[in-house]
Amino acid sequence: MTEPTTESTPEPAPGPTTGPNTRPATGPATGPADGPSGAPSPLRLDFAAISDVGRVRKDNQDSGYAGPWLLTVCDGVGGAARGDIASATAVQQLRRLDRPPGEDLLGQVAGALHRAHDRIAELVDEDPSLNGTSTTATVALFDGQRLGIGHVGDSRAYLYRSGEITQLTKDHTFVQSLIDEGRITEAEARVHPHRNLILRALDGIHEAEPDLFHIGLAAGDRLLLCSDGASGVLDEPRLADILSTGSPDFAAVELVRASLEAGSSDNVTCLVADAVDATAEASPPHPLLVGAAAEMRKRARAQKGSLFRGHRSGDTGELEPVTADIPDEVGFAITADPLDPEAMRYAPRPPHRYIWLKRLLALLVLVGLVWIAGAAAWSWSQQQYYVGQQDGRVVIFRGLNGELPGLALSTAYETSDVQLDRLSDFDAGRVREGIDVGDLGDAERAVDTLAAKQTGAPASQGTASQTGTSDTGTGS
Repeated sequence: MTEPTTESTPEPAPGPTTGPNTRPATGPATGPADGPSGAPSPLRLDFAAISDVGRVRKDNQDSGYAGPWLLTVCDGVGGAARGDIASATAVQQLRRLDRPPGEDLLGQVAGALHRAHDRIAELVDEDPSLNGTSTTATVALFDGQRLGIGHVGDSRAYLYRSGEITQLTKDHTFVQSLIDEGRITEAEARVHPHRNLILRALDGIHEAEPDLFHIGLAAGDRLLLCSDGASGVLDEPRLADILSTGSPDFAAVELVRASLEAGSSDNVTCLVADAVDATAEASPPHPLLVGAAAEMRKRARAQKGSLFRGHRSGDTGELEPVTADIPDEVGFAITADPLDPEAMRYAPRPPHRYIWLKRLLALLVLVGLVWIAGAAAWSWSQQQYYVGQQDGRVVIFRGLNGELPGLALSTAYETSDVQLDRLSDFDAGRVREGIDVGDLGDAERAVDTLAAKQTGAPASQGTASQTGTSDTGTGS
């Protein structure tokens, strides 16, 4: 398991936090509305963050940030379309919230999500190879007493309080909709073949529609924000067991380790934060940047000749600080690998701007194939003949001996003077059922044979060519 890259450069002042509130505040499916009753006391967050690429994926598409006022996890979606760029871009915008927020927590969260959405759209416009990239985003903005939470996708936020764990966010996924309808259980959702199909994400195209709500905090509360690499394999009892002991550093490391041991095939990112009394003497932790955002920051600084300290030896559960001074315009090169075999998670909705044109072309191709197949079948059917009856006479039909509702499969080709009631019951029955023949010549010979069998008729009478009529002209 790898630890985040460390840096020691101090955090610069974050940018502006104002922005449009794109959605009215909506509450979570479950979760406490406020902390325990009593006079509020000032709180601060003691936090840790860790992100691991996992044991299956070849690159990390998760990004995370933890600071004194902000916690966020973003899980990139897109595979070859570079979900790591989407998640890092979202964190780049969201980390600007890490400052004393004032009163309008939800307005600032919604504005930052809106800016992240717009920035991803700009990147896709600049590089069409990114078409299809998107990211989840779970954001918690802290004001010393409350959290303003914004949520899009299937990353999660949990609250551990007094020995009980509560899922604060609700997944925007296909399987969650099945759970809501009572069609599957939580356990079945974990192994459902479409468990990774997300219905909302930041993709720069569709309206994000974030869930926005407040919760109150009290000293002793513990928060967990994680990607589905953890929540997809660890149930709530297991999460609660890990969160119940140790420091935030220890809990974050144990959550990642437990997720990998449980068989997670995804990247795993966990942020753990404790609400503690702000009056207690302690050095606040430095902001932490992890996952794809940290890697891209490292590459951008390496291009400028910056030097980095290496990893600490030994796994102590302690995390080195990672500064979060991502430049406003990330200067990394976009080099998507079109042969990337990594299984791509589902985008929330068809992400391509011209998906309607592709659908139209596919429909036209399908119609063309159906028309060609139909024309070939019709041409073949017009080379088939059989002997049947019509209006009491023996008739040579061109086409197939059968019927479909509303569709004639054959037409009368030649009508003979052989009368059905002058044939034996056996021959008349064969004619009524239809006598299949090889070609037109065989059909005419069959009619001649039936003519010879008419009651009282000489063998030389009754040929279709002598007395028949044709819908295409005289018989052959």
